[in-house]
Amino acid sequence: MSVNNILEIFYILMGIIMIFASIESFRDKENSARVGTGLFWLILGLIFAIGKYLPNVVIGLLIVFIGILSLLKQIKVGKIKEVNKEIAEKSAKKLGGWLFFPSVVLAILSILISELTNLGGQVGIGIASVIALILAMIISKTDAKTTYHDSERMVRSVGTAGILPQLLATLGVIFTASGVGEVTAKTISGIFPVGNHLLGVVLYCVAMVIFTMIMGNAFAAFAVITAGIGVPFIVAQGGNPAVVAALGMTTGYCGTLMTPMAANFNSLPVALMEMKDNLGVIKQQVPIALSMLVIQIILMYFLAF
Repeated sequence: MSVNNILEIFYILMGIIMIFASIESFRDKENSARVGTGLFWLILGLIFAIGKYLPNVVIGLLIVFIGILSLLKQIKVGKIKEVNKEIAEKSAKKLGGWLFFPSVVLAILSILISELTNLGGQVGIGIASVIALILAMIISKTDAKTTYHDSERMVRSVGTAGILPQLLATLGVIFTASGVGEVTAKTISGIFPVGNHLLGVVLYCVAMVIFTMIMGNAFAAFAVITAGIGVPFIVAQGGNPAVVAALGMTTGYCGTLMTPMAANFNSLPVALMEMKDNLGVIKQQVPIALSMLVIQIILMYFLAF
């Protein structure tokens, strides 16, 4: 079985979990937007599960439709079945350190599969996740019904932010294909002179942070900013490409810490922990991000040249 076929199985599994969220959203009579919310998760689940067999035009129209649902505020978390805190605390005390065993297995197993086989990191994470889930069910003696509700509750708690990473990754591809990097290079070179090493490093690092904050994804920003600023302003001036690339990507992560667009890092914790301040996570990370930005600029300037 090829890697793509294995990945397709995991996409189907993710789609099924989203369909579970759809079923419970339709059942949520206390949610004034239960129809729109149910449709959102149903459509997204179908795209993940059978998107391979749907025409691109159909998928595009479905994404536009769920975008309209979001625009009209027809997607709400609704009332989610709460975890019994008393049972959860008793179970946590009983399990003790074994509570973290599935998470440790997930991390170690995904790395081993990625490094020791030809399956790659994505498949490794998928296989490790399934095994970790089974171990969690065995250790906690959880039945299928509880697993079902815990899975759909997690998905519904995330809300529309769950689709943001996919959309942002697509945006990065579009930006690169449309030549945004070239336009950026021409614009910057028309304002700032080429040849000043420190200025080039500062421009590249700050641009990486800003674009990452806009796009919510350092990988998407990296291709655009490196082509537009990193290469002409640093590498072409004698900078070490390996150092520039490594530190440039790390600099982008500073932007990840400071933007709500990085939903999987900054918005999901807010939803899962039911924080009252939507920017609570970001506020704690900003000082660290800014200090790391300064450090990355210094390291790149001295190590790249």
